Amino acid sequence: MGAEMEALFQQHGMDTRGLDAHMVTVLSCVHSVLPPPPLVSNHAALSALGPPPQDGDDRISDLPDQILRDIVSRLPVKDGARTAALSCRWRGVWRSTPLVLIDSDLLLVGSGSEDLQVASADARRVAYAVSCILAAHPGPFRCVHLICSYHEEYPDLLTRWLQLLAVKGVRELVLVNRPWPLDMQLPSTIFGMTTLTRLYLGIFQFPDTIGLPRAAAFPHLRELGLCCVPMLRRDMDFILARSPVLEILCIQMNALVKHLYIVSRSLRCVQILEAIDLNIAVMDAPNLERLIIWSSTVRDGLPRRVKIGSAPALSLLGYLDPARHTLEVGNTVIKAGTRASPSTMVPSVKILGLRVCFEVRNDAKMLPSFLRCFPNVETLHLESNETYEPTGKLNNKYWQEISAIECVQSHINLMVFYGFRGERSELSFLKFFLESAQMLTKLVIVVSKGTFTSVTEVSSKVKPLFAAKWASKECSLLVLESAFQGGEDKWVLNFETGSDFSTRDPFVCTGALLECDI
Repeated sequence: MGAEMEALFQQHGMDTRGLDAHMVTVLSCVHSVLPPPPLVSNHAALSALGPPPQDGDDRISDLPDQILRDIVSRLPVKDGARTAALSCRWRGVWRSTPLVLIDSDLLLVGSGSEDLQVASADARRVAYAVSCILAAHPGPFRCVHLICSYHEEYPDLLTRWLQLLAVKGVRELVLVNRPWPLDMQLPSTIFGMTTLTRLYLGIFQFPDTIGLPRAAAFPHLRELGLCCVPMLRRDMDFILARSPVLEILCIQMNALVKHLYIVSRSLRCVQILEAIDLNIAVMDAPNLERLIIWSSTVRDGLPRRVKIGSAPALSLLGYLDPARHTLEVGNTVIKAGTRASPSTMVPSVKILGLRVCFEVRNDAKMLPSFLRCFPNVETLHLESNETYEPTGKLNNKYWQEISAIECVQSHINLMVFYGFRGERSELSFLKFFLESAQMLTKLVIVVSKGTFTSVTEVSSKVKPLFAAKWASKECSLLVLESAFQGGEDKWVLNFETGSDFSTRDPFVCTGALLECDI
């Protein structure tokens, strides 16, 4: 890491000691959330019904150009280029095919990047091949993944690649640096790629947007992923303002950005994975449907603000955590005991995710206040966090005495309770919930792998719930064991399900419910 970037990180309160040792982990995390490349076959084979002809005629070459281009587009790029040697009929097919370029396909057999370890010599060979392909193919490039290069060795080459891709009409680009340096500057030529519809960047320092031409914009960009990309708030504001059709924004490990202000008329989904000391304010987002905070960290123990201003289409929100988040609705900061009113409600939210530590009294007391802000929730995902420093518990009496909660009483039909350990404070809340939720049809209790030693032990822990007087006669109780131990599922989180609008509830697709049918 350069001295300038190290000073900038320290200025923002980030401890730079030991960062080198963590970069392999960082690289692994970044690669785990990248969108998969289009499906190509490393074992492509052509076949036809009936026995092969005996006359030696080349019937494949007689196929229409569009079918031949489709065949070539499904081959790894190096095999696609080799089809030009088949015959004069094929010579122009590769050049006229919208190309899929995945640089890991160019690695020699046995030097693959499955373990993310790419030797410098292999990376240089790949870089040379990429340069040749970008120069030879006239475009357009349907999808390009460049994840195998050490860009510090040839920064001017990266600039040249981006210029070529801009000129030749790249549509989807995934670009990841192999650290170090973490402060590898992304060339400002990225703003010349006006044909982009999807862009994912990993482990680059975002270019300074001050001084860029007024025309700099991403007019067709619909999906943007920023993975461990140090950038300042003004640069984030610039991106949102200059991406008029952006629908999906994914951020992993926000470096330097401490305030995310969402002002966009096009955004439909914002996902954040491992938010670090991040304040989030949805100021004006009329089409925002999903705000997903998969995981978050506050290093000084002070909760960061999550403000819901103008977001009339917001239907899915989570995970909110009173230990890490201060919820603000409109201009009201939600506190324990805050009375529900139209100005403190977000009635559009139907799916809500919350995390709470029932063994920390002040956190648990925020749960009713949070729930009152979302009166029309139908599906509640509630994760019980563990603590090694309990500060008091809420007993049955507390839950019996609180006033009615609209969503619990009248709307929630499914609740998934994660991380159940059978603690008295958890059981007190679950009894209250079962005795209040009149529309509940299913309660799913998920225990982390290894929490209990036997089915008998699990049964004994949930048995007190059957002594409660359930408000819903139609409710069923399902107890599942997660495939992961507590906290392990965060390593399999990704952006794919959250960005898939055909998946109504991406929270049920997480690692904790892997292979579980609810």
